[in-house]
Amino acid sequence: MSKIAWIYPGQGSQAVGMGVDLKETKTATALFEQAEKILGWSVLEKCQGDEEQLSQTLYTQPCLFVIESILTDILVEKGHLPDLVAGHSLGEYSALYAARVFDFETGLKLVKKRAELMDQAAGGKMAAVMKFDREKLESLIINTPDLVIANDNSSEQVVISGTPEAVDTVLPQITAKRVVALKVSGAFHSPLMQDAAEQFQQILDSVSFNDAKVPVLSNVDPTPTTNAQTLKTRLIQQMTGSVRWREIMLQLPNEEITQVIEVGPGKVLTGLVKRTCPDIDLKNVGTLADISQ
Repeated sequence: MSKIAWIYPGQGSQAVGMGVDLKETKTATALFEQAEKILGWSVLEKCQGDEEQLSQTLYTQPCLFVIESILTDILVEKGHLPDLVAGHSLGEYSALYAARVFDFETGLKLVKKRAELMDQAAGGKMAAVMKFDREKLESLIINTPDLVIANDNSSEQVVISGTPEAVDTVLPQITAKRVVALKVSGAFHSPLMQDAAEQFQQILDSVSFNDAKVPVLSNVDPTPTTNAQTLKTRLIQQMTGSVRWREIMLQLPNEEITQVIEVGPGKVLTGLVKRTCPDIDLKNVGTLADISQ
């Protein structure tokens, strides 16, 4: 029997024009209107506007959550349901929405606050490292204060995060095919986000979570659970904890997943799954036309 996982991309997958084709549907119209009341600005306008502005954390994260939520609801309306969900960083909020852990309004309010806190973060630096010596990198990180692997995306790709001094000290010592400094001001998914995480926890503590309708693989703990309190605890830890995406992908065959559908713009996550789990069938749903196929 085939089992399907829906996975949701995070910041970095945004693109000008995303979601515009959805606006003709009743589902999208309702959620776009609701989002504008919550955010105080139009997601559609941002998605059709300036690329630089859309790439600002403050706008990127809510826009992605709204587009991914709309795609999720349209899939459900057409009779599609997942057996398991997961999301990369911001995408975990979309995954929790898909699992009906919270409703659209609750999810977007959480994402709005998260985006604001992360947008205000300063004093950090992040860099992506491709095709590297993992043993050497892990050794360097152990011996360098204020530096962590923020995103363990695959066996060949990670993102390191920490103080500018720590990142700049380690980068020249890394043996890698490619290193790219990311355009962010904060050290996301590191202990340096502790102040923001504490502020965010106060918001999360006031929100009720439901048990998930399907198991969720969380960023900080890639073991499946449907328990509401466990999922909330993991979400609190996510802001300072590493995104363990490589382990999430390796868990998919253990859960007997035969197909993965990336719900949202781009094909970053399916690209990673293809190289990590070559036997899993892959599909991307980023537009209305993709759902109809």
